Amino acid sequence: MAIFGIKRRGTDDSLPKSDRGFGSFDDYTFGLAARNKGTTMVLAGSDPHQDELRTIAESGEEKIETAISARTIEQERTDAPIEVRLFTGRRVSGPVGTVPRGLESVVDETLRRLDDAVGKARIPVRIIHKSGRYRVELLMGAVR
Repeated sequence: MAIFGIKRRGTDDSLPKSDRGFGSFDDYTFGLAARNKGTTMVLAGSDPHQDELRTIAESGEEKIETAISARTIEQERTDAPIEVRLFTGRRVSGPVGTVPRGLESVVDETLRRLDDAVGKARIPVRIIHKSGRYRVELLMGAVR
C-alpha cells in the first residue's frame, strides 16, 4: 500500500500479491516499443494454471510463443483482462494467465506492430520456475 493509503494505479487487488504479474511503463518508449532487448513482462493470474504450465515446461519445447486473440469491442469497452494462451508449435494451450492490469495497451500495440511487420502476432515466451511456482515471462524486448 502506498503512502496515505492511495492505491497504486493498475493494481488488481482480486489476485494474491504474489500472482499479480509485473511490468512497467518505464520499460517502453513513447510508441510503446520495448526500450531494450532484455525487457520482459510477467503474466498475472498464473496460479490456477500451474498444471498446464508444468506440462508445457516439461515438454521440452524450446520455441514457445503467445497465442492471444484480438479483444472484441465488448471486451475493450468493459476493460476486460487480456487472457493469454501459449503456442508450442504443435498445439495451443489453455489459458495460462492474463496481462498485468494497466499494461494491456503495450501488448495490444506490440501485437499490432508484429502483425503488420511479420504477419503473425506472436510474442516469444519463457516459462520460469521460481519459488515452487511456474510463471510466464513475455519477452517483449525480443520483438522490438
